[in-house]
Amino acid sequence: MKCAADQSKTRRKFLRMLSASPLLASPGFLASFFANSAGGEVTDKKFLGWSDSFQQSDEVITSPDQAFEVMDFEPAARKALPPAHFGYLATGVDDDGTVRANREGYLRIQIRARRLIDVENLDMSVSLFGTKWNSPIVLSPVSAQKAFHPEGEVAVARAARAQGHLMMLSTVATSSIEDVTAAAGTPVWQQLYPTNVWEVSRAIVKRAEAAGSPAIVLTVDLQEGSNRETLFRSQLVDKRECSACHKSAYTGFARGRPRAGSGGFAAYAARKPMLNGLDLSKVTAVQPPTLNWDFVKRLRDAVTVKLLIKGIVTREDAQLAVEHGVDGLMVSNHGGRAEETLRPTIESLPEVIEGVAGKIPVIVDGGIRRGTDIFKALALGATAVGIGRPHSWGLAAFGQPGVEAVLEILRRELRTIMRQAGTVSVDKITRNYIAGRSS
Repeated sequence: MKCAADQSKTRRKFLRMLSASPLLASPGFLASFFANSAGGEVTDKKFLGWSDSFQQSDEVITSPDQAFEVMDFEPAARKALPPAHFGYLATGVDDDGTVRANREGYLRIQIRARRLIDVENLDMSVSLFGTKWNSPIVLSPVSAQKAFHPEGEVAVARAARAQGHLMMLSTVATSSIEDVTAAAGTPVWQQLYPTNVWEVSRAIVKRAEAAGSPAIVLTVDLQEGSNRETLFRSQLVDKRECSACHKSAYTGFARGRPRAGSGGFAAYAARKPMLNGLDLSKVTAVQPPTLNWDFVKRLRDAVTVKLLIKGIVTREDAQLAVEHGVDGLMVSNHGGRAEETLRPTIESLPEVIEGVAGKIPVIVDGGIRRGTDIFKALALGATAVGIGRPHSWGLAAFGQPGVEAVLEILRRELRTIMRQAGTVSVDKITRNYIAGRSS
């Protein structure tokens, strides 16, 4: 029995390896191969069925080391999470067109590879405001990560520490900035959702500064009222009783359909450590419709550390940000969760780079799933790139080891394309290494 089980296990490993081969990209490859080898047509229907079945396998990985790419963690996260929690992570706006556009934007960029360059020694490090990081991969802020894993943001911070990555913490994280900073071993950047009450925003900033945060990241790429249909549909199929955790009918920035309870924003914020102890009784809106550049000026005057704006996607706004003394930008559309513009962030990046005219660093997030995507963003002028969903998939599926595996896969892929393209350091990755597709 043991022998049979070992043979079965070996067979599964072989099939998994074989199914990953680029030679099997075409459904009929194996059949044509054996037909050519035999000098005739393969008529064994059993064989043809076998080849089709393993090529279309929906097997879900059961440990981080089984992953070939970061997308392998998405079905594992889907399997691990309740429907509403996965829906919250997956959702975009309307029919999720901008989520798809973020990914597809990278497919329209080609890489121009140079040859005969000594690439034995690579340097993937980047510097941001005087701090050196091991790679240009930044962990973008993701809210409520304890909805994905019991250790939440603390597990992500430990993974960031293990591999030397910068982490940004969401205003509505489910772990405190003090705990996350301790786990990260270095101060994290604090993301800021402004409210209609100035005192609340200022209190968040001052707490972050007291915790050692070297940067505040004002988020302006998310208005209330987003029509997150994927989230709403997932809530309808989730039959759990959620009132123990969700004590408020306020469903956050999407204004979704109430799950349970009542109490408005204050009740919603009760489980968000960064908002503990604040008077939220007058808060009626996160990122209120009155938000404008006057708020940026007021915030710039109040912030004693670096100030970035997340959500800038045009040349005009990039120029205004520089004029208002902002220290850096994040080109972002909230991973397609903000509005249905159908414009990928990678296509917004060039005009933002033009707008800042080299005066401040620019980070881009949205749709990055491969090391080649990172390479393309850097070639277009980004100082670093952010990932959100990928590290959250890793967290949901396997906790800290899952996050570490996602980061290592992206680092490995970036190393590979840097060597293949002939670039020995991040600063060598320029526009000379990319081209647009002709069709």
